[in-house]
Amino acid sequence: MFGALLAMAMKARVEAVLNVGLRIPSIMLLEVLYRWDVSSFFQKIQRSSLNNNPLFQYKYIALYLHYVVIETPFSLGYILSLVLLTLPRQHLVQLYLYVLTALLLFAGHQLSRDYVRGELDSGYEGPLYLEPLSMNRFTTALIGQVVVCTLCSCVMQTKQIWLFSAHLLPLVARLCLVPLETIVFINRFAMIFTGLEVLYFIASNLLVPYNLAKTAYRELVQVVEVYGLLALGMSLWNQLVLPVLFMCFWLVLFALQIYTYFSTRDQPPSRERLLFLFLTSIAECCSTPYSLLGLVFTVSFVALGVLTLCKFYLQGYRAFMNDNAMHRGMTEGITLLILAVQTGLIELQVIHRAFLLSIILFVVVASILQSMLEIADPIVLALGASRDKSLWKHFRAVSLCLFLLVFPAYMAYMICQFFRMDFWLLIIISSSILTSLQVLGTLLIYILFMVEEFRKAPVENMDEVIYCVNGTYRLLEFLVAVCVVAYGVSETLFGEWTVMGSTIILVHSYYNVWLRAQLGWQSFLLRRDAVHKIQSMPTASALQLQQHNDICSICFQDMKSAVITPCSHFFHATCLKKWLYVQETCPLCHGQLKSQLQPTSSPGATPQGTPPANQNPAEAEQEQGEPQVELDTEEDTEAKNTPPVKTSAEPELETDLLSGSLKIQPKECDVTAESSADPPGDLDGDGSCSTSDVHSSS
Repeated sequence: MFGALLAMAMKARVEAVLNVGLRIPSIMLLEVLYRWDVSSFFQKIQRSSLNNNPLFQYKYIALYLHYVVIETPFSLGYILSLVLLTLPRQHLVQLYLYVLTALLLFAGHQLSRDYVRGELDSGYEGPLYLEPLSMNRFTTALIGQVVVCTLCSCVMQTKQIWLFSAHLLPLVARLCLVPLETIVFINRFAMIFTGLEVLYFIASNLLVPYNLAKTAYRELVQVVEVYGLLALGMSLWNQLVLPVLFMCFWLVLFALQIYTYFSTRDQPPSRERLLFLFLTSIAECCSTPYSLLGLVFTVSFVALGVLTLCKFYLQGYRAFMNDNAMHRGMTEGITLLILAVQTGLIELQVIHRAFLLSIILFVVVASILQSMLEIADPIVLALGASRDKSLWKHFRAVSLCLFLLVFPAYMAYMICQFFRMDFWLLIIISSSILTSLQVLGTLLIYILFMVEEFRKAPVENMDEVIYCVNGTYRLLEFLVAVCVVAYGVSETLFGEWTVMGSTIILVHSYYNVWLRAQLGWQSFLLRRDAVHKIQSMPTASALQLQQHNDICSICFQDMKSAVITPCSHFFHATCLKKWLYVQETCPLCHGQLKSQLQPTSSPGATPQGTPPANQNPAEAEQEQGEPQVELDTEEDTEAKNTPPVKTSAEPELETDLLSGSLKIQPKECDVTAESSADPPGDLDGDGSCSTSDVHSSS
């Protein structure tokens, strides 16, 4: 069973490799057709010395017709590339087998021709066994022809091996001591016979491309009618595996460029020369739209590999459970494509393209480092806030942060050594500088968390420090984005205006300026409202904390000081403020918390033992005789999502009419609610004394 599954997996892997590898020549053909300067090619032919040759005239006519075909929109080369790119894998394999068979037949023809030429040069027409050299030539040619015939038979999956044996006729004739002039004629006959076989095969399968195109068109129409054009595009994208296909095409192109360079050089280049060789080779391999797309997908996959390695270094195999769509390398690839299109990269000369490409790759690497920081930042802060004692986890997180702190600054220093400092270069290196600043802020917060952990006591105003650190580099990011937009607008107004440049400025203004400003202002308003709400809530006295005798429901720590919400729940002021940064409801009962001390759950509800801040003492005394609503403050931690229970208990308040202060009298009935089966006359069900049992001092 395991062997069958392994065989199926290997078969699927081989099919996937073939699906990509067999389509690379189609992209190569498109690359060659785009690079081929037909006009200069024919000008060289016209200037050559072969114009006076009569045979050349017919060749020139054929080449001219080929030139006309190439220059038409639907040229044969582009049609062939499209066929190779979109043909199903089974038919594509069969087509390559046919091409391989044709190449083998051509190899057999070359072997036969070389053998006949060798015999003509020797001039020996006697028996082969009497001449060792003739016998060696015959044996070599015979073995080669047998191998060619066998391979052709295996590739075409037929047992009729005689179909591919025409090139054996010169060998048979030589074995029969046929004169050499006749052997030359026999060799030509064998070549013509093989060509007729090929033509017959092509003619018999002439309608196959038409039938395939007709079937493909019918299936495409059905898919568009049922699923739509977008689904068709996504299906073709997944079946053709275009990102992997273009990446493999570009890697093959780059490998050929490197091989060509080293094959023409005798001595190895120096270290500085290697960097220049690397940049110029990449520049040579992005001179067409097809090679540029290959470079874009290659950069995307490289970025994906780096980010995956970063996540694995920080979290191990647990990092792949929750994958982030933004950390798949597409951002870096799109950045490269936009910058290349905006700057006209493929239209430049090789040397200028190499220098411009160095700047673009610098921006791409800076984007990869920023994505690495986005991965590392929450993990580092979580380690600092948790009580994880694993030194290896802390070492990995801190070491990655130190790398992200030093390497961007080193990149900025190196690029400043190669280029003259101006405003545009400052904007480019600002992303690396901001990455280092963000890492510095993350490390500072991590250190504060670790200090708090070693002190075993919370650091005062920790959230304010964190907010200031985060707000500082967010403000720097916003200022850099504003500078970029200002520089782009000035270049558009006073320089050369382009549609692409204006579009990029608009997109940059919306995402990096407007949305950042909006999010920053909303965060500031939330913090301000949270502070106002905390300041408007009453502070619990020592007696209230003693009567409450519970922990904070947010941090689960003892409360030495607390604030009381309008729904009579006790929390640490700092904990509740952090909660209000995110939500505007009570953590326990989820009631709305207003900035003023007006009850939100019911019109008559007031905080325990405290009247509203905007209520005068006379109104408080007048309301003493009326039934009030008291919420349970001792058992709420066990039922966070249960709405407040209304009782008929009367607050035990004594109002001093002269001073307007509030005095809380202790209860005279010492009753504790031990179960829900207590008599209704004694307890209201929430552990507090009923109205009849309360001694009123008024």
